[in-house]
Amino acid sequence: MAEYAVRIRPPSEAGSLLLPLTMGCSHNTCAFCGTYDGVKFRIRAVDDVKRDIDRIARNYSRSVKRVFLEEGDALISPQRNLVAILPYLSEKFPNLERVGTYATPQSALIKSVDELKELNRLGLKIAYLGVETGDEELLRKIDKGATYAQIVEAGRKLKAAGITLSMTVILGLGGVDGSEAHALNTGRILTDIDPDFAGALTLMLVPGTPLYKDWQEGRFTLISPFQSLQELKLMIENSSFTHCFFTANHASNYLPIKVWLPEQKAEVLQLINDVLTKNDMSLLRPEYTRAL
Repeated sequence: MAEYAVRIRPPSEAGSLLLPLTMGCSHNTCAFCGTYDGVKFRIRAVDDVKRDIDRIARNYSRSVKRVFLEEGDALISPQRNLVAILPYLSEKFPNLERVGTYATPQSALIKSVDELKELNRLGLKIAYLGVETGDEELLRKIDKGATYAQIVEAGRKLKAAGITLSMTVILGLGGVDGSEAHALNTGRILTDIDPDFAGALTLMLVPGTPLYKDWQEGRFTLISPFQSLQELKLMIENSSFTHCFFTANHASNYLPIKVWLPEQKAEVLQLINDVLTKNDMSLLRPEYTRAL
């Protein structure tokens, strides 16, 4: 396998073959993220990727059922690259059920719906879109590189192409001062996109990032564990879905949650309210067990 920066993938891709199409992240300026710090972004040559596929297929041709395309944003690869690689995966792994990828708003926007439909026909079945927040001011502060309207357009394009959409947002990203606006506007953007899956992570400051420096110098105040639950409550209260599997069970979260919305909305809000009312830290995940 070619050299890579960091092996990361969504929790739901735990059993997938990780196949890097790019190195690093095409955006790589988000104020909270240090995953690809110092990594120069590049797109791998198709022949190099095919050689990796050939090598793996020699021993695992029938056991690979899922492939996740790495690294931070494989969807940014030129259409011709993806159109060459996706059928090759199906050819070499006859039991392949689906291919997934991370997507930035920018990478979804530069492709037409027809191009995305073509990728879907060739096996790209799920895309993981990092949304982070629906608050316009906060999007600028974290240097997300996309506006509210652009993120909504990107999410809707992926859905229109028939690609299953999984969105992630980050509790605590607005700090204490921006907490309520972040929660309310993130509920609004979740509603406007209406994803198939949505995951809420909880902010963990990464040394060396701009947001970490803001915290060190007193320009950013972390929310408390119970304030993160208040954000989660507001977010869920102010969002509306057709049929979405909503989770807050990442290792960074204080209260693991997995629910179908809107079917279990009243149930999960009652759970969060109960924990907030008791105000008992023993009901939350201990700080030392949390992880990025």
